[in-house]
Amino acid sequence: MLKSHSCGELRRGHDGQVVTLAGWIHRRRDHGGLIFIDLRDKDGIVQVVFNPEISEEAHRVAGEFRNEYVVQVSGKVALRPKGTENLKLPTGEIEVVAEQARILNTAKTPPFYINEDVPIEENLNLKYRYLYLRRPRVKDNIMLRHRVVKFMRDFLDARGFVEIETPILIKSTPEGARDYLVPSRLYPGRFYALPQSPQQLKQLLMVAGFEKYYQIARCFRDEDLRADRQPEFTQLDIEMSFIDEEDILQLLEEMFTTLVETVKPDMRVIKPFPRLSYAEAMERYGTDKPDIRFGLELKDISATVAESSFSVFRSTVKSGGRVKAICLPGCAGYSAKQIEELAELARSYGAKGLITMALPAGEDVEQLSPEKVKSVVSKHLSADELRAVLRKCEARPGDLVLVVADELKVVNKVLDELRREMGRRLDLAAPDLLAFLFVIDYPLLEWSEELGRWEPMHHPFTAPREEDIPLLDTDPAKVRARHYDIVCNGYELSSGSIRIHTRSLQEKIFRLLGYSDAEIEERFGHLLEAFDYGAPPHGGIAPGIDRLVMLLARADNIREVIAFPKNQSAVDVMSGSPSPVSQSQLDELHLMVKLDDTVGR
Repeated sequence: MLKSHSCGELRRGHDGQVVTLAGWIHRRRDHGGLIFIDLRDKDGIVQVVFNPEISEEAHRVAGEFRNEYVVQVSGKVALRPKGTENLKLPTGEIEVVAEQARILNTAKTPPFYINEDVPIEENLNLKYRYLYLRRPRVKDNIMLRHRVVKFMRDFLDARGFVEIETPILIKSTPEGARDYLVPSRLYPGRFYALPQSPQQLKQLLMVAGFEKYYQIARCFRDEDLRADRQPEFTQLDIEMSFIDEEDILQLLEEMFTTLVETVKPDMRVIKPFPRLSYAEAMERYGTDKPDIRFGLELKDISATVAESSFSVFRSTVKSGGRVKAICLPGCAGYSAKQIEELAELARSYGAKGLITMALPAGEDVEQLSPEKVKSVVSKHLSADELRAVLRKCEARPGDLVLVVADELKVVNKVLDELRREMGRRLDLAAPDLLAFLFVIDYPLLEWSEELGRWEPMHHPFTAPREEDIPLLDTDPAKVRARHYDIVCNGYELSSGSIRIHTRSLQEKIFRLLGYSDAEIEERFGHLLEAFDYGAPPHGGIAPGIDRLVMLLARADNIREVIAFPKNQSAVDVMSGSPSPVSQSQLDELHLMVKLDDTVGR
């Protein structure tokens, strides 16, 4: 080994020991006769001092050091002089007095600072990703990810789970998103698909009798990207036999609670995890993935304003729409510019407009008259109607009420987004709190107006509630699924369900979704045949590791916790992928590329 210790492990107890270190020059400071460097490796940073009176040769070599040079240093560990300690560093009480030094490799000036955590343009970050990964914060994110995955493996192994790998080249089947396809050279015109998840494979493992399976699974979805989504991602895939919903929820709650306490003890978890029905989550928060670290809950005021003289409210309720509101504490003093900014934000999420009600400070809300409320609706609401609205919104003097009137889907979407934005602006969410919750009692199906058919809310293998199975023939909209989500701080970490395990019920669901018998056999025949040989009741869940680590690292983008991510356009800027391939490769695969004039726009 070129080093006896890592930079980050040295402490007071190493005082007087001779050590050999190797790493990168993080920072160099020349103080007259003394040269100081911060030497960095994967475990941390330590200060090294070069004194010509100790070693003139080592001092001379240090004179050639520049940031990011790769160097080796030998010397004695010493306590720093009193008053010069750096308590921000774990190694800050000691320094290494250099006796020997050599340059292992020089380095060009990096295209951005590595020793300063300043923002970088995204494509520059990704082009030189190997340099960005040298930043201590980013390196710590990757190390955190390693600890999270190791914890999961140890946790599940201790509970009798078996880690089993499943194929990456599989058959294309509907999983809710677009597949990445891989052409077959040996079978012209046929394709493999990259798995969106190992869904059918893990169910087949249950048929095979393994009972408790898990996998750190790589998954692929060809869909539009955003801050918490990448074309390839990693999930903890779990499947269990002879269980019900409660078994899985208890397992997940224990795992996540213990994980945070072990891996990120500086963060807090709400215990026990709250549970919300899908209907309750949509009613109170406008979304099935709410951030419950703060209030600002949606309040339905439809009944209160249904007969008001304000035509927008009256016509919306009459046509079957809803009028909902959120109350922003202490925001009544917002300027006209700030109000218009909120209105523009609401319109960008689909609202036709935003109605605001600013309450004067120092006035009893129960005695408030309409003319004292700054709002376009003041003259259209009676005193009783106004007070009923404010009472419903739990408004206080000095608050600002935001109201949206539209069809329910639009109202929920707009107020959910406004709630999230105002939670950030008002700094309402504790940054060290991980507010996990379970969302349960989902509908099994949702009607697609665009396709003119029923679509699964989760996926087509989700079991309906046993007592709701008769409704499949009479009222599919009322069928409840044995489906559950785990959510944290406004992000969906995972969807899971108890699966269908009998051929007859699975075929019935497929037919309800519009598949012909021929399509069912062609796409799912292997799974249905397996059910004929004795499939146990089973279910599972697959938490996303990227999003979980993002939350643990307090990052705002999953690219910060992935070593080599794609950019927002799904491009690997560093290697230039996706890229053209040679004609000979296309010929081998019996493929022809045909581009229209819209490609690349």
